[in-house]
Amino acid sequence: MNLLLFYFLVTLLKKYAILLILLTVIIFPVLFSTIATKAYASNEKPIVVCTTSVLESIVKDLAGDRVITEVIASPAVCPAHYDVKPSDVDAFKEAKLIIAHGFEPWVKSLKEASGTKASIVYIKGGWNTPDELKSRYTAVASALKDYLGLDLSDRLNKCLNAIDNTKSWLLKFADENGFKDTPVICMLWQKSFIKFLGFKIVATYKPPELVSAKEYESIIKNGTSEHAILVIDNIQSGTDFGKKVANEVGAVEVALTNFPGVMVGTANVTEMMKYNAYLLSQGLKHAKLAEEVIPLKNEISLWRSIAIISIAVAVIFIITTAILVIRLRKA
Repeated sequence: MNLLLFYFLVTLLKKYAILLILLTVIIFPVLFSTIATKAYASNEKPIVVCTTSVLESIVKDLAGDRVITEVIASPAVCPAHYDVKPSDVDAFKEAKLIIAHGFEPWVKSLKEASGTKASIVYIKGGWNTPDELKSRYTAVASALKDYLGLDLSDRLNKCLNAIDNTKSWLLKFADENGFKDTPVICMLWQKSFIKFLGFKIVATYKPPELVSAKEYESIIKNGTSEHAILVIDNIQSGTDFGKKVANEVGAVEVALTNFPGVMVGTANVTEMMKYNAYLLSQGLKHAKLAEEVIPLKNEISLWRSIAIISIAVAVIFIITTAILVIRLRKA
Protein backbone atom coordinates (compact mmCIF):
# COMPACT_ATOMS: atom_id res chain seq x y z
CA MET A 1 0.00 0.00 0.00
CA ASN A 2 2.79 2.41 0.94
CA LEU A 3 4.59 1.61 -2.30
CA LEU A 4 1.47 2.32 -4.32
CA LEU A 5 0.99 5.69 -2.56
CA PHE A 6 4.63 6.63 -3.13
CA TYR A 7 4.37 5.70 -6.81
CA PHE A 8 1.20 7.80 -7.17
CA LEU A 9 2.85 10.87 -5.61
CA VAL A 10 5.93 10.57 -7.85
CA THR A 11 3.71 10.29 -10.93
CA LEU A 12 1.70 13.34 -9.84
CA LEU A 13 4.83 15.43 -9.25
CA LYS A 14 6.20 14.52 -12.69
CA LYS A 15 2.89 15.44 -14.31
CA TYR A 16 2.64 18.89 -12.69
CA ALA A 17 6.37 19.68 -12.48
CA ILE A 18 6.17 22.28 -15.23
CA LEU A 19 3.22 23.97 -13.54
CA LEU A 20 5.06 24.12 -10.23
CA ILE A 21 8.12 25.62 -11.90
CA LEU A 22 5.98 28.30 -13.54
CA LEU A 23 4.35 29.16 -10.22
CA THR A 24 7.67 29.34 -8.42
CA VAL A 25 9.73 31.20 -11.04
CA ILE A 26 7.23 33.52 -12.75
CA ILE A 27 3.82 33.90 -11.14
CA PHE A 28 4.81 34.20 -7.45
CA PRO A 29 7.45 36.92 -8.03
CA VAL A 30 5.05 38.95 -10.19
CA LEU A 31 2.32 38.63 -7.61
CA PHE A 32 4.69 39.61 -4.81
CA SER A 33 5.96 42.58 -6.81
CA THR A 34 2.42 43.83 -7.41
CA ILE A 35 1.54 43.58 -3.73
CA ALA A 36 4.78 45.33 -2.73
CA THR A 37 4.21 48.12 -5.26
CA LYS A 38 0.73 48.77 -3.94
CA ALA A 39 2.01 48.80 -0.39
CA TYR A 40 4.76 51.26 -1.33
CA ALA A 41 2.31 53.47 -3.22
CA SER A 42 0.05 53.67 -0.18
CA ASN A 43 2.99 55.01 1.85
CA GLU A 44 4.12 57.53 -0.78
CA LYS A 45 4.04 61.23 0.15
CA PRO A 46 1.26 63.09 -1.66
CA ILE A 47 2.33 65.66 -4.24
CA VAL A 48 0.85 69.11 -3.68
CA VAL A 49 1.15 71.43 -6.68
CA CYS A 50 1.03 75.14 -5.87
CA THR A 51 0.64 77.83 -8.51
CA THR A 52 2.93 80.35 -6.74
CA SER A 53 5.76 80.49 -4.23
CA VAL A 54 3.38 82.16 -1.74
CA LEU A 55 1.21 79.05 -1.58
CA GLU A 56 4.17 76.66 -1.72
CA SER A 57 5.87 78.39 1.23
CA ILE A 58 2.66 78.13 3.28
CA VAL A 59 2.29 74.41 2.49
CA LYS A 60 5.94 73.80 3.43
CA ASP A 61 5.59 75.70 6.70
CA LEU A 62 2.48 73.71 7.62
CA ALA A 63 3.14 70.20 6.28
CA GLY A 64 6.93 70.07 6.18
CA ASP A 65 8.21 66.72 4.84
CA ARG A 66 4.79 65.06 5.04
CA VAL A 67 4.14 66.16 1.46
CA ILE A 68 6.11 66.86 -1.72
CA THR A 69 5.54 70.35 -3.11
CA GLU A 70 5.81 71.57 -6.69
CA VAL A 71 5.49 75.22 -7.69
CA ILE A 72 4.41 76.33 -11.18
CA ALA A 73 5.09 80.06 -11.64
CA SER A 74 8.55 81.52 -10.97
CA PRO A 75 8.49 84.04 -8.08
CA ALA A 76 10.26 86.54 -10.33
CA VAL A 77 7.33 86.67 -12.76
CA CYS A 78 3.77 87.91 -12.36
CA PRO A 79 1.58 84.75 -12.43
CA ALA A 80 -0.82 86.48 -14.81
CA HIS A 81 1.99 86.73 -17.37
CA TYR A 82 3.54 83.30 -16.78
CA ASP A 83 4.04 81.07 -19.84
CA VAL A 84 3.30 77.43 -19.03
CA LYS A 85 5.76 74.63 -19.90
CA PRO A 86 5.29 70.93 -20.72
CA SER A 87 6.67 70.07 -17.28
CA ASP A 88 3.76 71.99 -15.73
CA VAL A 89 1.33 69.61 -17.45
CA ASP A 90 3.24 66.67 -15.92
CA ALA A 91 3.13 68.31 -12.50
CA PHE A 92 -0.66 68.67 -12.69
CA LYS A 93 -0.98 65.06 -13.85
CA GLU A 94 0.97 63.70 -10.86
CA ALA A 95 -0.63 65.96 -8.26
CA LYS A 96 -2.76 64.66 -5.42
CA LEU A 97 -3.91 68.20 -4.65
CA ILE A 98 -3.59 71.52 -6.55
CA ILE A 99 -3.69 74.84 -4.68
CA ALA A 100 -4.20 78.13 -6.54
CA HIS A 101 -5.13 81.76 -5.80
CA GLY A 102 -7.85 82.03 -8.42
CA PHE A 103 -6.38 84.81 -10.58
CA GLU A 104 -4.05 82.57 -12.64
CA PRO A 105 -5.42 82.41 -16.22
CA TRP A 106 -3.67 79.13 -17.08
CA VAL A 107 -4.98 76.77 -14.36
CA LYS A 108 -7.98 75.64 -16.40
CA SER A 109 -5.89 74.87 -19.51
CA LEU A 110 -3.35 72.90 -17.44
CA LYS A 111 -6.16 70.91 -15.85
CA GLU A 112 -7.62 70.01 -19.25
CA ALA A 113 -4.23 69.25 -20.85
CA SER A 114 -3.10 67.01 -17.98
CA GLY A 115 -6.38 65.22 -17.39
CA THR A 116 -5.58 65.43 -13.67
CA LYS A 117 -7.84 63.74 -11.18
CA ALA A 118 -6.60 66.03 -8.39
CA SER A 119 -8.92 68.49 -6.70
CA ILE A 120 -8.18 72.18 -7.21
CA VAL A 121 -8.58 74.38 -4.14
CA TYR A 122 -8.62 78.17 -4.50
CA ILE A 123 -7.11 80.18 -1.64
CA LYS A 124 -8.43 83.64 -2.43
CA GLY A 125 -7.42 86.95 -0.86
CA GLY A 126 -4.26 88.98 -0.25
CA TRP A 127 -1.20 88.05 1.79
CA ASN A 128 0.75 91.31 2.09
CA THR A 129 -0.21 92.12 5.68
CA PRO A 130 0.18 89.84 8.72
CA ASP A 131 -3.58 89.60 9.30
CA GLU A 132 -4.24 88.70 5.66
CA LEU A 133 -1.46 86.14 5.78
CA LYS A 134 -2.92 84.44 8.86
CA SER A 135 -6.17 83.90 6.96
CA ARG A 136 -4.28 82.30 4.06
CA TYR A 137 -2.43 79.91 6.42
CA THR A 138 -5.72 78.89 8.05
CA ALA A 139 -7.35 78.25 4.65
CA VAL A 140 -4.42 76.14 3.40
CA ALA A 141 -4.36 74.09 6.61
CA SER A 142 -8.07 73.35 6.13
CA ALA A 143 -7.49 72.28 2.53
CA LEU A 144 -4.68 69.90 3.51
CA LYS A 145 -6.89 68.35 6.17
CA ASP A 146 -10.00 68.08 3.99
CA TYR A 147 -8.31 66.64 0.89
CA LEU A 148 -5.26 64.81 2.27
CA GLY A 149 -6.37 63.97 5.80
CA LEU A 150 -3.47 65.85 7.40
CA ASP A 151 -4.19 67.27 10.85
CA LEU A 152 -1.86 70.25 11.09
CA SER A 153 -3.39 72.05 14.10
CA ASP A 154 -0.14 72.27 16.07
CA ARG A 155 1.88 73.50 13.12
CA LEU A 156 -0.82 76.04 12.24
CA ASN A 157 -0.78 77.50 15.76
CA LYS A 158 3.01 77.84 15.65
CA CYS A 159 2.84 79.55 12.25
CA LEU A 160 0.13 81.97 13.40
CA ASN A 161 2.21 82.87 16.46
CA ALA A 162 5.24 83.45 14.23
CA ILE A 163 3.18 85.79 12.04
CA ASP A 164 2.05 87.74 15.13
CA ASN A 165 5.70 88.10 16.15
CA THR A 166 6.55 89.34 12.67
CA LYS A 167 3.73 91.89 12.91
CA SER A 168 5.17 93.27 16.16
CA TRP A 169 8.65 93.40 14.65
CA LEU A 170 7.43 95.25 11.55
CA LEU A 171 5.53 97.88 13.52
CA LYS A 172 8.55 98.49 15.75
CA PHE A 173 10.87 98.68 12.74
CA ALA A 174 8.50 101.13 11.02
CA ASP A 175 8.49 103.36 14.10
CA GLU A 176 12.28 103.27 14.48
CA ASN A 177 12.82 104.19 10.82
CA GLY A 178 10.27 107.00 10.55
CA PHE A 179 7.82 105.36 8.16
CA LYS A 180 4.72 106.99 9.70
CA ASP A 181 3.10 109.67 7.50
CA THR A 182 6.02 109.70 5.04
CA PRO A 183 4.47 110.62 1.64
CA VAL A 184 4.95 107.94 -1.02
CA ILE A 185 3.65 106.77 -4.39
CA CYS A 186 3.20 103.02 -4.66
CA MET A 187 2.26 100.26 -7.07
CA LEU A 188 -1.24 98.96 -6.34
CA TRP A 189 -0.11 95.42 -5.41
CA GLN A 190 2.00 96.85 -2.57
CA LYS A 191 -0.64 99.26 -1.23
CA SER A 192 -1.89 97.13 1.70
CA PHE A 193 1.64 96.47 3.00
CA ILE A 194 2.69 100.12 2.67
CA LYS A 195 -0.47 101.31 4.41
CA PHE A 196 0.07 98.77 7.22
CA LEU A 197 3.56 100.20 7.82
CA GLY A 198 2.12 103.69 8.30
CA PHE A 199 3.24 105.48 5.13
CA LYS A 200 1.07 108.24 3.66
CA ILE A 201 0.08 107.06 0.19
CA VAL A 202 -0.42 110.10 -2.06
CA ALA A 203 -0.86 108.17 -5.33
CA THR A 204 -1.05 104.60 -6.59
CA TYR A 205 -0.65 103.05 -10.02
CA LYS A 206 -1.83 99.86 -11.72
CA PRO A 207 0.41 97.54 -13.77
CA PRO A 208 2.28 99.92 -16.11
CA GLU A 209 0.65 98.58 -19.27
CA LEU A 210 -2.76 99.59 -17.87
CA VAL A 211 -1.87 103.18 -16.85
CA SER A 212 -3.39 105.79 -19.17
CA ALA A 213 -1.81 109.15 -20.06
CA LYS A 214 -4.39 110.93 -17.89
CA GLU A 215 -3.65 108.67 -14.92
CA TYR A 216 0.07 109.24 -15.38
CA GLU A 217 -0.42 113.03 -15.26
CA SER A 218 -2.46 112.66 -12.07
CA ILE A 219 0.25 110.51 -10.43
CA ILE A 220 2.93 113.08 -11.24
CA LYS A 221 0.74 115.99 -10.08
CA ASN A 222 -0.14 114.37 -6.74
CA GLY A 223 3.39 113.12 -6.14
CA THR A 224 4.87 116.55 -6.80
CA SER A 225 2.35 118.57 -4.79
CA GLU A 226 2.55 116.16 -1.82
CA HIS A 227 6.37 115.99 -2.01
CA ALA A 228 6.52 112.19 -2.34
CA ILE A 229 9.81 110.88 -1.02
CA LEU A 230 9.60 107.30 -2.33
CA VAL A 231 8.11 105.59 -5.38
CA ILE A 232 7.47 101.98 -4.36
CA ASP A 233 7.56 99.48 -7.22
CA ASN A 234 6.57 95.83 -7.46
CA ILE A 235 9.38 93.75 -9.02
CA GLN A 236 7.04 91.24 -10.65
CA SER A 237 5.19 94.07 -12.46
CA GLY A 238 8.35 95.73 -13.81
CA THR A 239 10.33 98.70 -12.49
CA ASP A 240 10.86 101.00 -15.49
CA PHE A 241 7.61 102.87 -14.89
CA GLY A 242 8.39 103.49 -11.21
CA LYS A 243 11.85 104.79 -12.05
CA LYS A 244 10.35 107.19 -14.58
CA VAL A 245 7.83 108.50 -12.01
CA ALA A 246 10.56 108.87 -9.38
CA ASN A 247 12.68 110.89 -11.79
CA GLU A 248 9.71 113.16 -12.59
CA VAL A 249 8.79 113.95 -8.97
CA GLY A 250 12.32 113.90 -7.54
CA ALA A 251 11.82 110.82 -5.37
CA VAL A 252 13.79 107.62 -4.71
CA GLU A 253 12.52 104.42 -6.35
CA VAL A 254 12.37 101.25 -4.23
CA ALA A 255 11.41 97.89 -5.78
CA LEU A 256 9.73 95.40 -3.43
CA THR A 257 8.87 91.77 -4.11
CA ASN A 258 5.36 90.37 -3.90
CA PHE A 259 6.44 86.71 -3.84
CA PRO A 260 8.96 84.93 -1.57
CA GLY A 261 11.99 83.23 -3.08
CA VAL A 262 13.13 86.05 -5.35
CA MET A 263 15.85 87.14 -2.94
CA VAL A 264 18.09 84.97 -0.74
CA GLY A 265 16.67 84.72 2.77
CA THR A 266 13.03 85.14 1.74
CA ALA A 267 11.84 81.54 1.97
CA ASN A 268 8.36 82.48 3.15
CA VAL A 269 6.10 85.52 3.28
CA THR A 270 7.09 86.74 6.76
CA GLU A 271 10.77 86.77 5.74
CA MET A 272 9.74 88.58 2.55
CA MET A 273 7.92 91.24 4.60
CA LYS A 274 11.00 91.88 6.73
CA TYR A 275 13.19 92.10 3.63
CA ASN A 276 10.81 94.58 2.01
CA ALA A 277 10.74 96.69 5.18
CA TYR A 278 14.54 96.81 5.16
CA LEU A 279 14.55 97.98 1.53
CA LEU A 280 12.13 100.77 2.44
CA SER A 281 14.38 101.92 5.29
CA GLN A 282 17.35 102.03 2.92
CA GLY A 283 15.30 103.98 0.40
CA LEU A 284 14.44 106.59 3.03
CA LYS A 285 18.09 106.91 4.02
CA HIS A 286 19.04 107.54 0.40
CA ALA A 287 16.24 110.11 0.08
CA LYS A 288 17.37 111.97 3.21
CA LEU A 289 20.96 111.89 2.02
CA ALA A 290 19.82 113.33 -1.31
CA GLU A 291 18.01 116.12 0.56
CA GLU A 292 21.25 117.00 2.33
CA VAL A 293 23.31 116.75 -0.84
CA ILE A 294 21.05 118.96 -2.99
CA PRO A 295 21.62 122.14 -0.90
CA LEU A 296 25.35 121.42 -0.95
CA LYS A 297 25.24 121.02 -4.73
CA ASN A 298 23.31 124.28 -5.02
CA GLU A 299 25.83 126.02 -2.78
CA ILE A 300 28.74 124.65 -4.78
CA SER A 301 27.01 125.75 -7.96
CA LEU A 302 26.52 129.25 -6.50
CA TRP A 303 30.16 129.59 -5.47
CA ARG A 304 31.24 128.23 -8.85
CA SER A 305 29.19 130.97 -10.53
CA ILE A 306 30.62 133.61 -8.20
CA ALA A 307 34.14 132.35 -8.94
CA ILE A 308 33.54 132.49 -12.69
CA ILE A 309 32.11 136.02 -12.43
CA SER A 310 35.02 137.11 -10.23
CA ILE A 311 37.54 135.72 -12.71
CA ALA A 312 35.72 137.45 -15.55
CA VAL A 313 35.70 140.77 -13.65
CA ALA A 314 39.38 140.36 -12.82
CA VAL A 315 40.23 139.65 -16.46
CA ILE A 316 38.26 142.70 -17.61
CA PHE A 317 39.97 144.81 -14.95
CA ILE A 318 43.40 143.61 -16.03
CA ILE A 319 42.66 144.24 -19.71
CA THR A 320 41.20 147.69 -18.97
CA THR A 321 44.16 148.60 -16.80
CA ALA A 322 46.61 147.43 -19.47
CA ILE A 323 44.87 149.54 -22.12
CA LEU A 324 44.97 152.63 -19.87
CA VAL A 325 48.66 152.13 -19.14
CA ILE A 326 49.45 151.84 -22.86
CA ARG A 327 47.48 155.00 -23.64
CA LEU A 328 49.17 156.96 -20.85
CA ARG A 329 52.61 155.97 -22.12
CA LYS A 330 51.73 157.08 -25.64
CA ALA A 331 50.45 160.38 -24.30
